Amino acid sequence: MSGVRVGVLSDFTHGAAAKVNVQGVAVAIVRIDDSLYAIADRCSHANISLSEGEVHCGKKELECWKHGSAFSLETGAPNTFPATQPVEVFSVSINGDEVFVTRRAENGEVS
Repeated sequence: MSGVRVGVLSDFTHGAAAKVNVQGVAVAIVRIDDSLYAIADRCSHANISLSEGEVHCGKKELECWKHGSAFSLETGAPNTFPATQPVEVFSVSINGDEVFVTRRAENGEVS
């Protein structure tokens, strides 16, 4: 399995974000039902930890607790102001119950 092992599926709670480290980068892992999403753990507006923010399951967003910018868990794009720049999105794979995160290349492919 490629990627960095960040835990097992039961380590991640539905509707919550958890901070992990992937190749020296802080990453917020969000579980919504049986799906996992991974985005950079730094708000592009104010360099605040996103993993401390609120998860909006229905919209698949993670909201920064400091100023309220909400980022798409699928694209990393900010859906609300004040942020205007996206955050990096990572690939997540599950093998058995082990969770792996991989950094994507600029073109969206796994690197």
